Amino acid sequence: MNTIALVGNPNCGKTTLFNALTGSNQHVGNWPGVTVEKKEGKFKYNDKQYNVVDLPGTYSLGAYSEDEVVARDFILKGNPDVVINVVDATNIERNLYLTTQLLEMGTKVIVALNMMDEAEIKNIKIDIEKLSKGLGVPVIATVASKKKGIENLIKESIAYINKDNSFSMPFSYGENIDKEINNIKGLLVNTHLEYPQDWIAVKLLEGDQDIYNLIKSKGPDHIKERLVSLEEDAVEYELEIVDKRYDFIGKVVSKSVSKPSEVIDTKTDKIDKILTHKWLGLPIFALIMFTIFQLTFKVGQDFLGEYVAGGIEWLGEALNGFLVSINSPEWLVSFMTEGVFGGVGAVLEFVPLIMVLYMFMGILEDTGYMARAAYVMDRIMRALGLHGKTFISMLVGFGCNVPGVMATRTLDSKKDRMIAMLINPFMSCGARLPIYLVFIAAFFPNKGGLILFSIYFLGIAVALLMGKIFSKTLFKGESSYFVMELPPYRFPSLKSVLRNMWDKVWSFVRRAGTTIFVVVTILWILAVIPFGVEPYSQGSVLGKIGTIIAPIFKPAGFGTWEASVSLFAGIVAKEAVVATLGMVYAGVEEGSQLIAAIQGAFTPLTAMSFMVMTLLYTPCAAVIGTVKRETNSTKWAVFTAVYTFLIGWIGAVIVFQVGKLLGF
Repeated sequence: MNTIALVGNPNCGKTTLFNALTGSNQHVGNWPGVTVEKKEGKFKYNDKQYNVVDLPGTYSLGAYSEDEVVARDFILKGNPDVVINVVDATNIERNLYLTTQLLEMGTKVIVALNMMDEAEIKNIKIDIEKLSKGLGVPVIATVASKKKGIENLIKESIAYINKDNSFSMPFSYGENIDKEINNIKGLLVNTHLEYPQDWIAVKLLEGDQDIYNLIKSKGPDHIKERLVSLEEDAVEYELEIVDKRYDFIGKVVSKSVSKPSEVIDTKTDKIDKILTHKWLGLPIFALIMFTIFQLTFKVGQDFLGEYVAGGIEWLGEALNGFLVSINSPEWLVSFMTEGVFGGVGAVLEFVPLIMVLYMFMGILEDTGYMARAAYVMDRIMRALGLHGKTFISMLVGFGCNVPGVMATRTLDSKKDRMIAMLINPFMSCGARLPIYLVFIAAFFPNKGGLILFSIYFLGIAVALLMGKIFSKTLFKGESSYFVMELPPYRFPSLKSVLRNMWDKVWSFVRRAGTTIFVVVTILWILAVIPFGVEPYSQGSVLGKIGTIIAPIFKPAGFGTWEASVSLFAGIVAKEAVVATLGMVYAGVEEGSQLIAAIQGAFTPLTAMSFMVMTLLYTPCAAVIGTVKRETNSTKWAVFTAVYTFLIGWIGAVIVFQVGKLLGF
């Protein structure tokens, strides 16, 4: 099967093009050995199937981040039959820098000149034939969001696969650099290093440390001696190579692209004057998020939530009746009704609210507003000594902290990466939502949007505060500058929003059906042993474990064994907190609803304290494991687990003790 790779700058429409090519025939995983997300899909053309690999978005193919290494290694080692380089037609000079690096690799490249509709709005004229001739590769005009040019792109890509690769570099680095490249190639004769020799020579002159290490470990001795002088001159060579790339881009663009003498204000520019305003931007962002949380409760709970809760309750009663009617063992009836439906069912009841929240977040992302949110937060981030891009990884953490931690790879400096990683667990992930929702339903049903907004805001505030502390203590040094392209506003694609929502909701449901089921099974066993003790009582093994932990949480107002056990289970997976509460309270008060049981065990004040604890305390095991992989250090994984627990405990104690002093 032939393989087509997609590569391009962030916000160039690469993912939209990937979706247009593959439709729903795609899957997501991780690259072998690394945590970078891998997206693959397939499409059929003339009864033949083609594999499409969506490489991570990147501005260059250096070795500064894992994204860049993954992209360039797949192009050089993965042997794609053709590489489609997606280029934003409205920002062609910036995007073509990546194109020059692809040309240096000697691979078969086709340029998909995307967002041509946006270029027309800005009155940018592009001569496709001249651009193609200048680059020496095919150039196809596309509008991926409207599926324009896709058929032509597919045809050209397939035709290009079957052509001989007789490509030659369309530009020179100058006499000095070209001479050095030839000298290095001479030293590499009869050497097999899995990369093209021309490309290795350029990378050595640029001072690429990955290639230096490769030569030092596998290269011949005579070139290792040459590395010393190359390293000394690397900065000078690199600047000269970069200049030549931009000289080439400038010449090609000058012959094929014409822009209006006066910059035309597009709708995007006009909207940005308000949404990214120096003073109005942040309040508008807060208002938009507050509105989303309010709508989540109105739509998710009032219209959908009751039906799903009623359906799960009906299924539980029907299953109970069926098991009793066939004379099932008492332990099986208990496990299925109190364990499975009391635990997993309690989590699944909140799927409608999670679904609605992800839908609204997907709309914001698809319109291009989420990039503005990061831009708006940049000033605050810099004032706290943090990199502006940190907020992007924080936004990702709202869905799940695992990809949130992984998203820190896009930060160049180790200081910025470490701080971003350590504060990401304070972002309230989707797995925590059921916890808030059940307590809001029990004590704050008319203020759900406000409470949920406050919790998310608190998570951001604590993350920024800890970021400031870390930047002044553990990780001193200057922060690097934040450079980010803002994509044009677009009308959200219903298909894209629904696919994004479904992926996240299905991931949540899958966890409830696997991880949470396993946790609930173990907890149920602990709750019914030793035999002879009343199930779900303090005398059970589960109750004894909770009793030992409970004193720790007494200053926070919820020092009961049930609450303690649920928090303990939450370290495995945050959804397990509600699952555990549903199970232990279903056992204690048979037939009662979880919300009613919680109303009897908590007060509004202790409910707030408990929610603050679940927001801030130790992240789930998957996040801790990701921190270990990203830092390659057990020390930082343990530090993350311990320090977040202490912050959560301190926050919960402050809420309870101050609330008690104020008479709540």
